[in-house]
Amino acid sequence: MSNVLVVEQDAPTAEAMVRDLRRQGHTALSVDTGARALRRYRDADLVLLSLELPDIDGLEVCQSLKAQSDIPVIAFTRLDEELERVLALKAGADDCVARSWGFRELGARIEAVLRRNRFPSRVSQTISLRPLHIDRRTREVRVRDRLVDVTSKEFELLCTLAANPQTVVSRKELMARVWGSDWSGASRTIDTHVSSLRAKLGSSGWIITVRGVGYRMGHAGQPPEAFAD
Repeated sequence: MSNVLVVEQDAPTAEAMVRDLRRQGHTALSVDTGARALRRYRDADLVLLSLELPDIDGLEVCQSLKAQSDIPVIAFTRLDEELERVLALKAGADDCVARSWGFRELGARIEAVLRRNRFPSRVSQTISLRPLHIDRRTREVRVRDRLVDVTSKEFELLCTLAANPQTVVSRKELMARVWGSDWSGASRTIDTHVSSLRAKLGSSGWIITVRGVGYRMGHAGQPPEAFAD
């Protein structure tokens, strides 16, 4: 059981979120302003933070929370737009979702974020597989000093593979660690993100498909055909 602080100015929305969290076994309460969130967060295990608040910009609240503590934060917004999610992640949020998403998925994301924070990775904040460099702190990916523009999920997928470059990571594990889901029908989702990453990194050899299992890291000069489906 985890203590979740919901930060939401709209009372009916906050009540619904608290009610659903309690149904899932969490202890939950809500506050309606950023100032109250900054006073109450210390008793929580996770903060669900609306980016639309009446007193302080939600991104500023997120930055303040992260500057003062290591508490995990999931931001949520009315707009299902990439820019909103990118800004939230750059402000320090561990995840960002659109309010229109189902609560079942939000619950899975809460569990995934809590799991990552309770069992933090021992991997360095930077991963270097020359000429590929990944910085977890700034969430930047570079290939030969070229900045690669990746989405949040592409970044998490790449980090998961690059953290143990010699290890094959199964599709099931990728879904659990990157998407916080055990949905078995998500192969297309993973394949789409892998394909996009290969294109952005400039070589299909960076991510190797291992038949019937999953993926592992490769190298720009390594031919992927021997491992492809």
